[in-house]
Order: sequence, then C-alpha cells, then structure tokens
Amino acid sequence: MTAALLLGLLLQQSPAPGPQAAPAPTPPPAGAPAAPQSASTPAPKRASSDRAADYQVGPGDVLEVVVYGNDDLSRIPTVQTNGAIVMPLLGEVQVAGLTVAEVQRKVTALLEKDYLVKPQVEVKVHEYQSQFISVVGEVNAPGRQPLRGRTRLIDALTEAKGFTVRASGEVTITRTEGSFEGGKTSITVRISNSGLQASAQDTINLSMLLKNGDFVTASPKYYVTVDGEVNRPSRYAIEADLTVTGVISLAGGLTRFGSNTVKVRRTDPQTGKVAVIEVDLKDVRNGKKPDLPLLPNDVISVGRRIF
Repeated sequence: MTAALLLGLLLQQSPAPGPQAAPAPTPPPAGAPAAPQSASTPAPKRASSDRAADYQVGPGDVLEVVVYGNDDLSRIPTVQTNGAIVMPLLGEVQVAGLTVAEVQRKVTALLEKDYLVKPQVEVKVHEYQSQFISVVGEVNAPGRQPLRGRTRLIDALTEAKGFTVRASGEVTITRTEGSFEGGKTSITVRISNSGLQASAQDTINLSMLLKNGDFVTASPKYYVTVDGEVNRPSRYAIEADLTVTGVISLAGGLTRFGSNTVKVRRTDPQTGKVAVIEVDLKDVRNGKKPDLPLLPNDVISVGRRIF
C-alpha cells in the first residue's frame, strides 16, 4: 500500500476535516455571511471544537461577536495591529494572544460590569488571518494554510489533499518560531506505507501539533539501483532504513553465480566524487560487519563468483 493510500485510510478514521472525510466541527469559512442574532432568535447549537476554542487570536483575524438580544452591540471586528478590537460601549478591547474562549469571557465580563445584566455573548473567528503554516513538496495542493487552533500534521496534509504518488511518506517539519523539545528546529517523521492499518507510531506522528510559521515538506521517493547477479535487477525505492542485504532481498536474492562480495557505488551530490564501498555479505550475516545503510542514487553491483 502506498503512503498516499495509507493516508486515505487515516483520514477516514480521523475527525479532522478534509476533502475525503466528513468535516469535523470547525469555525465558519472565510467570507461566510454572519448576521447578528436578535432577541427572538435562539442561540445556535454549537458543536464543541477544541481546535477553535484553543485558537489564539492575533492581528488581522476577523472575529464575530454576537450579543444576543442586543443587535446594536454585535459586530464583526478585525483585530488591529495593536492587538485590540473596537466594540460599542466598550471601545478598544485588547484580545491579541487570548483564545477565542478567553475573548468571549472578557467581553462578557466588561459588558456585565457596567452595561448589561447577564449578557449572552458568543465569539467566533470569522476569518483566520494572523497565523499560517506552509505545506510544500509531494502533496497534491501545496501552499500556505491558515492555522485554525490546534492544527495537527494530519490536518495540514488533509488540507493539502494528501500525498502525490511520488511521495516517500517522509515528512520534515521545520520550525521558524522557537524550536521542538531538545532545541531542534526541524524533525523528520515517516508515515509507513505498508500494512492495512496505521501503526501506533503513525498515529503519534500524524497527531503532532503545528505552530505558526512551520514548514511541512513531504519528500519524494528516492531510489537505488541493483544490477549484476541478482534475480530481479532494477531500481528500488528507499523505504525506511534500507540496507544492502535488504535491497538484495527485494531484488530476489543472489543468483547461483552471485558473489558474496558486493560493491556499492556512491556519488557525493555536493562534489560529484564517486566512492566504491565493498560489503561482504557473509560478514554481515555472521554479525562481523554492520549492514550498510543505503543513500539515494546508490548503485549496488553483485559480481560473479570465481569458481
């Protein structure tokens, strides 16, 4: 099963919104009409959305503030560069850095303090315009995506319409603001492309939370070539940590004339220099030598035994 097909399976099991899955409760899309509610109109039933509730508001975001029973106080304000929105009666209200739930509580408290008795306030994000990530590489719809609260890696890949057929399943997340645990600014995860169900590690990787400024890069497949005395000489994609013995196994093993001395021709992509590495398969099988991990574009040549 390819990485793209596995991702499709995961999307069916995930509550994340996407082109191939039933959408989870999310804030209304950018540009959707939003009319203030009147006193006679009941408050809409809102499904819970952890992603929206945890979203931290920033300059450029457009909010929808509804004060039920007070249409003249309802607004669709934009968060200014100073981090404030402007509301009737209240004037400027600082909201930058607050979650949507915190903004709702703050506006409610300010109105209740001096103006209204037990006001009913609802705050939603009308347009997400302050935080973005970028998804590039081997995905079907690369580009910049707005963050909508607790955005996971699977949410970003879903928004990008999944992997292309050229994808390797390897994804690198580069953090431009801050770092990951341990101080790293980039980490690479692999989404397996075999098996009928997502592995436990796939689930962990796909649940990784993304932050503003993150770059998500889906890497292409890389190949090695096996020639000489093997049963199926060909090109083979590098999956996980492919080694010399692993690729010879993929190539159907040695022919009856195949030598246990294998040569790996490796070209340095920076300098163009070619190095030849000899691997003794007997030594590897007996644990005397490590199994050589392969790199993209390696050429593995199996010669004939000398009888």
